[in-house]
Amino acid sequence: MSRKPTKGYFVRGKFVAEGSELDLELKAELKGTYDSTKTDLKREMDALQDLGKELMTLRSDLFKRLQLSDQLVDALAEAKRITNFEGKRRQLQYVGKLMRKLTEDQVAAIKQAMDEQRNGSATEKMALQVAEQWRDRLIVEETALSIWLDHFPSTDVQQLRSLIRQARKDIEKAKEQAAAAAQAAGPDAAPKEVSKGRAYRDLFQLVREQLASTDKAGKADAAAEDDGDE
Repeated sequence: MSRKPTKGYFVRGKFVAEGSELDLELKAELKGTYDSTKTDLKREMDALQDLGKELMTLRSDLFKRLQLSDQLVDALAEAKRITNFEGKRRQLQYVGKLMRKLTEDQVAAIKQAMDEQRNGSATEKMALQVAEQWRDRLIVEETALSIWLDHFPSTDVQQLRSLIRQARKDIEKAKEQAAAAAQAAGPDAAPKEVSKGRAYRDLFQLVREQLASTDKAGKADAAAEDDGDE
């Protein structure tokens, strides 16, 4: 079985393998960022190895979306499997070596996936904002309930009404407690945040779940229509 040739290039008659330390030095030099002490290069290599280590914790759906090389995927899987400290350290060094072969776009995609796992995607953030806006409207506006039911008639009306009433009571109680605490603490004291109650949180959860289920149903209907048009 023939061995797959190492990717690289020649510089002044010397072969430079992609992802090698010399490769990174030359690329840094071309960018005008080469440091004779190699401090910046070492920092970049360590950062890529750390990023590779973080990859081991990435959700499977986000991981698959990256479409990494089989070599890197296998190396990460092996790093997860190894429990011996020294063995894991050496394997992570190998992962770091493979990470250095990635393009800037691939590294950026990994960082974006890690950020999405930590903070949620733009779509998820928007969904949370919409749920928060509906929750606040249902509590503050008397007409918001009928508007909500026009859009989401499958909602459990009795549960929704109960949560809205209790959330309003809890908020008023929280305001009274905050006012009393502020008066007792004096004008120079920092205001303390008072919990708005469980109903406030449960109402948000109900709204969020209803929005999500409606969105899924809409996507399913759209997919069915597309299949019917084929």
